[in-house]
Amino acid sequence: MFSIIIPTFNNLEYLKICINSIKKNSKFDHQIIVHVQEGSDGSIDFLKKNNVEFSYSTENIGMPKALNKASKLSKNDYLIISHDDFYFCPNWDIEFKKEIDKQSNINFLLTATMVGLPGVGQVEFDCGNDYEKFDEEKLLSNLNFIKIFDFQGSTKHPALIHKEIWYKVGGWSEEFSPTGGDDTDFLMKLWCENIRIFKGLGSSSVYHFGSITTRKKGKNIFTYLGSKANKIFIRKWGMSINFFEKNFLKSGHDKNKNMIINKFDGPLKSPNKDLFFFINLLKFKLYKLYLNIINYK
Repeated sequence: MFSIIIPTFNNLEYLKICINSIKKNSKFDHQIIVHVQEGSDGSIDFLKKNNVEFSYSTENIGMPKALNKASKLSKNDYLIISHDDFYFCPNWDIEFKKEIDKQSNINFLLTATMVGLPGVGQVEFDCGNDYEKFDEEKLLSNLNFIKIFDFQGSTKHPALIHKEIWYKVGGWSEEFSPTGGDDTDFLMKLWCENIRIFKGLGSSSVYHFGSITTRKKGKNIFTYLGSKANKIFIRKWGMSINFFEKNFLKSGHDKNKNMIINKFDGPLKSPNKDLFFFINLLKFKLYKLYLNIINYK
């Protein structure tokens, strides 16, 4: 049914949970494609033993390059972009299939709901912050209580996109490697192709351990995820990541409850271009000019 692309970087214990959950909790038969980066943790042996397709790089080439390389092995019409620290909950793919069947064309992006610790997902529910403490039974017995409504915008992962659209926009932009800003850049490219359906499915869930790969790499990665990625985005698109997500994708968030607050109400429309909108655009244009003058990379 779907081709599920999973970049991994020496995260074998989480990768096992991810792949096993797909095999255990999927209604349909999916192609799983892993891109192994370095693989000094035994990932390749595990994948070979379990007959999972994979691409490989000898070093960490980052999320965009890994996704682009692995996507070339896809055999199905729809791609699922995944992290290696997801646990796919039962019936996740049924909900995607139901939503696909409602659409009149392929111009849409669908995402599932991420469940996890505060700041990790759209729904707060503690079933453990690492593979050793993961309480699968607790998660599965509470699935009906943690479902939410369909929401506007995107959780970015796991995301479903038609392969034709994926190649039309050129996959993920590799100038954002190793990661940071690349997921929002992908959404911007979809917006520029007049895609206006960005829908989060409240009844399709994954448990997210919380960017394990980036968390274990030290503080430098967070500096990249913040300032550097945003500067690249501003120089490329003339606005910040947050500005695009808030004003174009209408993504909303209640920080106190850690809940999506904008219910899905149909295809997105052009942003409300009031005085505040134009003042901010002017600010970003001036900052973009500055970045171009100093030739920021």
